[in-house]
Amino acid sequence: MAYVTTVPSRGTDPAAPTGVLVLAGTPIGDTSDAPPRLAAELVAADVVAAEDTRRLRRLTQALDVQTTGRVVSYFEGNESARTPELVEALAGGARVLLVTDAGMPSVSDPGYRLVAAAVERDIKVTAVPGPSAVLTALALSGLPVDRFCFEGFLPRKAGERLGRLREVADERRTLVYFEAPHRLDDTLAAMAEVFGADRRAAVCRELTKTYEEVKRGGLGELAVWAADGVRGEITVVVEGAPERAPVTDPGELVRRVLVREEAGERRKEAIAAVAIEAGVPKREVFDAVVAAKNAARTSPRDGKGLS
Repeated sequence: MAYVTTVPSRGTDPAAPTGVLVLAGTPIGDTSDAPPRLAAELVAADVVAAEDTRRLRRLTQALDVQTTGRVVSYFEGNESARTPELVEALAGGARVLLVTDAGMPSVSDPGYRLVAAAVERDIKVTAVPGPSAVLTALALSGLPVDRFCFEGFLPRKAGERLGRLREVADERRTLVYFEAPHRLDDTLAAMAEVFGADRRAAVCRELTKTYEEVKRGGLGELAVWAADGVRGEITVVVEGAPERAPVTDPGELVRRVLVREEAGERRKEAIAAVAIEAGVPKREVFDAVVAAKNAARTSPRDGKGLS
């Protein structure tokens, strides 16, 4: 069944001396989820830049439409080289449609460079909204969705992956990741090591497809499950870090300031950093330091402490 939604005809808008870049959201699994505007944009575009031209062909067949403009490949390997060519087409008045394999271009997919270049040239950029693996996984996860961070793909190397995870170990917001199926077990094991084996998570597999599955549990449990092998496209949703109780013991606050000073930080910066990590006002840390300094003056011991 062909869609009849229309888009502005090419080159008929006198107020638009340049072309338009259209980011096309495509189905993440089920082709019937395609937005009606997508078919119309595929027909109207002067240039269709596709991450995979073969998948584009299957998409147009499923939507019962034919592209009338020029089709070019636009993927990670040629994104830098092809961007200037597409920008020049846009500057000349072309309507350029960017289509990636699934989801929204530029979100863990090719597109950012082209969008940035078009914005730099003051070229209009718009989008055809479509299904999102990130939002779908969040909604299905059973985890808090009022605040979240999208982290994309983690590094492939184990050390770099652990480093990236440690950067967000204390992040309170729900975290969303994409991952390749053959790396899922290692990634979940690394998450269990950094975040804790009991941190809740959901592995969303083959979203909107026939064999859609959402596996929920602690990270340690999920890592064991994934060790047997998992197939399909994967989105991982991880619960944010629990709120830490504030550190109110003056002695502990002073100890933390001393550690930072011994590492080379100035006292002012050390107090500010300790206040943030302990969850208390800077004044409270400052007062503890002053009290410890005064106490050290009246009863000096081994020479170690605040001066």
